[in-house]
Amino acid sequence: MQTSSDRHEYPSHWEADVVLRDGGTARVRPITVDDAERLVSFYEQVSDESKYYRFFAPYPRLSAKDVHRFTHHDFVDRVGLAATIGGEFIATVRYDRIGAGGLPASAPADEAEVAFLVQDAHQGRGVASALLEHIAAVARERDIRRFAAEVLPANTKMIKVFTDAGYQQKRHFEDGVVRLEFDLEPTDRSLAVQRAREQRAEARSVQRLLAPGSVAVIGAGRTAGGVGRSVLANLRGAGFTGRLYAVNKSLEEKELDGVPAHRSVRDIGEHVDLAVVAVPAPYVPEVVAECGEHGVQGLVVVSAGYAESGPGGRERQRELVRQARTYGMRIIGPNTFGIINTSPDVRLNASLAPEMPRPGRIGLFAQSGAIGIALLSRLHRRGGGVTGVTGVSTFVSTGNRADVSGNDVLQYWYDDPDTDVALMYLESIGNPRKFTRLARRTAAAKPLVVVQGARHAAAPQGHAVRATRLPHATVSALLAQAGVIRVDTITELVDAGLLLARQPLPPGPRVAILGNSESLGLLTFDACLAEGLRPLPPLDLTTAASAEDFHRALERALADDRCDAVVVTAIPAVGETSVRDAALAEALRSASASSPAKPVLVAHVELGGLAEALSAAASTAPQTGPGPAGTTDAARPGEHSAPVGRQDPQRPSAGTGAPDETRLIPAYPAAERAVRALAEAVKYAQWRREAAEPGKVPEYEDIDEKGAAEQIDALLSRGTGLTLGAEDTCALLARYGVDVRRALPAPTPGEAAAAARALGYPVALKTTAPHLRHRADLGGVRLDLANEEQLHRAYAELTELFGTPEELRPVVQGMAPRGVDTVVRAVIDPAAGAVLSFGLAGAASELLGDTAHRLIPVTDRDASSLVRSIRTAPLLFGWRGSAPVDTAALEEVMLRVSRLVDDHPEVVGVSLEPVVVAPHGLSVLGATVRLARAPLRGDLGPRTLPVV
Repeated sequence: MQTSSDRHEYPSHWEADVVLRDGGTARVRPITVDDAERLVSFYEQVSDESKYYRFFAPYPRLSAKDVHRFTHHDFVDRVGLAATIGGEFIATVRYDRIGAGGLPASAPADEAEVAFLVQDAHQGRGVASALLEHIAAVARERDIRRFAAEVLPANTKMIKVFTDAGYQQKRHFEDGVVRLEFDLEPTDRSLAVQRAREQRAEARSVQRLLAPGSVAVIGAGRTAGGVGRSVLANLRGAGFTGRLYAVNKSLEEKELDGVPAHRSVRDIGEHVDLAVVAVPAPYVPEVVAECGEHGVQGLVVVSAGYAESGPGGRERQRELVRQARTYGMRIIGPNTFGIINTSPDVRLNASLAPEMPRPGRIGLFAQSGAIGIALLSRLHRRGGGVTGVTGVSTFVSTGNRADVSGNDVLQYWYDDPDTDVALMYLESIGNPRKFTRLARRTAAAKPLVVVQGARHAAAPQGHAVRATRLPHATVSALLAQAGVIRVDTITELVDAGLLLARQPLPPGPRVAILGNSESLGLLTFDACLAEGLRPLPPLDLTTAASAEDFHRALERALADDRCDAVVVTAIPAVGETSVRDAALAEALRSASASSPAKPVLVAHVELGGLAEALSAAASTAPQTGPGPAGTTDAARPGEHSAPVGRQDPQRPSAGTGAPDETRLIPAYPAAERAVRALAEAVKYAQWRREAAEPGKVPEYEDIDEKGAAEQIDALLSRGTGLTLGAEDTCALLARYGVDVRRALPAPTPGEAAAAARALGYPVALKTTAPHLRHRADLGGVRLDLANEEQLHRAYAELTELFGTPEELRPVVQGMAPRGVDTVVRAVIDPAAGAVLSFGLAGAASELLGDTAHRLIPVTDRDASSLVRSIRTAPLLFGWRGSAPVDTAALEEVMLRVSRLVDDHPEVVGVSLEPVVVAPHGLSVLGATVRLARAPLRGDLGPRTLPVV
């Protein structure tokens, strides 16, 4: 716990771990009175030139007065932050609030002067840029809106830090000094700059782990079979291209299995990039300290005994991450299966997999080691056994995911030239908001296929994740919005991955089916219809079809403008030999080359020979021997993918090392599996086309954003976490152009009649009691009351059936035009962020879960797809001869609600129910709004690693 400086309590929420440009980490925290010695030591290590740039004059040392000034802050008008590694300062930044004439001031002055100092050894690592993001966030929190900085013209590095940040700024030169002034309100450009820096830094941090120049295995014992010794053997067996060391404090030998051996990592006379830690958990802290002091860049912690073992282990895990980050290191694990990089320049197998996977274009991520083994084995079998083209680029198993997560790996894969398709097995999503943002960007460049484990149960004990109130179906819908291909099993994960890795994306849903079995063709036809595809009538070539018949039929199908993809079905012919299998494989290969823009799949029945032949058709380097996890090249019948020599114009070069870059024709043992994979590819291709024009968030001139902010501030001054009354709800929504039909309270029959006269007949009488609200099916609503007599009769019926007026809370409301009753809601989820939901009103929709969801802010394209994505959408568009309703008005209401929630993070819940959509216009008959204090750091805040 840090000591508070002057006036305010120590702001612990300003502490953060950040990833720097080179992939290392640093700790950002407020400077306090306890930091005097650290500040002096830091300053002594700064060059005279850097000191001159900071103070505009020679300044060899800090005076006692300087030290006091730079360590005593009130955390409001005077704030200092430091970036630290190993507990020592590597950079500082401070601001001082100023008023007119640049003199010290207090609020309401909203400008501050800012200054940086970075140790020369750490310049160029992006430290100043990270500190600028954090000091700007602190300043905004303290109601400072502008920064001013004076910089010497020769200090080009610092000028670049300010100009590259993306803020709107003014710049002028006077008295030999460049003066910069810039607003701190985030802009589209500043946010884009921040996220681009985040991507580069986090990708680099993963790249340092996956492509080290040297690896030390700590815990490699004398006895074969131990975890550390196994990892060492796997690294050697893979042919790791860098330097390799064995470390064990009990070793007397100078070598272990031909690898230089040491008792401590500190005894290694050269730099070590990566340490694989395989010692019992109680000894890990000592190992981490030694690695940190030796300058190790990252750790793969195979050791167990952490959060998966209970509360005590969870605390050990937190301390492990804190300790590693102190030294600027990142961690894979603990309790990890390991990491693999098949690049010929690296050949890293720092895992428990006894065999190196074949090189390929598929990136694999698994939180579970067991699932990781299954994925590696499945891909090995489906690779065909005789070719290395269906393989893995990189594999990461994060175990307990204490530090490096799927988000970090996505950042790496995004611009990794060796990965064309990303497959992920996730048991938890620690930061769904960031994951969906990164997934959307990644999916726009390359397919991302995800299977979620633990969908109906809590996350594994080892995973510390923020709670989410959203059901699994909602999370899945948000992932789909981000372009993620979500499947249910690892079999489907591999099926989709193999198709996407080597086949082009289908231009549409029209599917040609051809083969030598009428029955299998009809099954494929039905499967296509079930998956929402548009199959053409199957072409039966009969069981007598030759390889040449298949060739001609496939060539014609691919040339047909009515076809977007082809599924070839095949069954074994009596007396068929391997020669004929090879002929059929070559026929399919050569025919597919005629139309490289359309995907081809094969569904076959127990045709091991054909699958082998399809693989062999383009094989240049047969492989034999055992595969990963004890598998062999003798794969199961049907578990194969077939490389076919056809360049993919839509994908980068495969880079597998084969002299002929080939495309796989994936082969599936069941028509349903082939069609399901194709259907996912069709949906993804459609998303890619739509993502190219993502739509816009409309600007509405009648929105009163300032007035809404003032109203919200006034309401929250009464207290936090409140649900607004009807009058305040209507007023706030009206500022955003959402008009709620007026409803008047009716605590007595007489007041009900007076309300009806004020509103004008016909009216509706309805209860607002929580147990009856929005439940027309329970009879708590009376409609089309044309006069006072009907109103009194309805009032008596309600009170007789359901209770006293005090219990029912009846209201009177003018009748709205007839239409379709819908519901529009927005909610702030603590993990996923702001979500807009839409569905039809009524128990049936709730029972079936027929609700669609989009992340806020919603674009015009999002709103249009939201209306059309529910199963009951036909009711809005003239089902069974009914009049279509005004969906344009409905979409506008959604967009306005989205704007309200996006503009004001204090709005944590909005519910419009029902929204009656008529053929012309709509009526909002009921609304509720909930407010709460906005979080101090939102999604627009500075870059930071998750808090442990």
